[in-house]
Amino acid sequence: MNYAASLAVVVVLTFFFPLAVRVGLYYDVPRSLVLIALSAVLTFVAATLVIRWQVGRHRDAAALLELARAQVGADPQNPRAYFVGGEHLAGLLLRLDRRREAAEVIDRYARLGGARESEIVALRELLVQAERRQKRGG
Repeated sequence: MNYAASLAVVVVLTFFFPLAVRVGLYYDVPRSLVLIALSAVLTFVAATLVIRWQVGRHRDAAALLELARAQVGADPQNPRAYFVGGEHLAGLLLRLDRRREAAEVIDRYARLGGARESEIVALRELLVQAERRQKRGG
């Protein structure tokens, strides 16, 4: 686990643990200490697993992105070079929230001779959806 992920787990525990202690003291339940400790451990484990999963997923997407960029750099006129593992370079960029770069890649891909119109339309629709999500704030 990297530093940022560890820090996020500590922040979650920092806010959760005092709240659990206050609730236990308020109800004056002798078992509250055990429940609080168990809850803190479960929160830590859950936060750690979620953070590691998200960091791993982002790392995999970044590796695919670099591979796709290398393919496009090696053969920029080949429409198939824009695909890695069945996913288009613009789709990878949108998944990493890089809409401006994705728009440039879609425009470049649309100018290629062998690019299919249906793929271009689908990519532009993905871009529009990402922009709508950004405007909604989600």
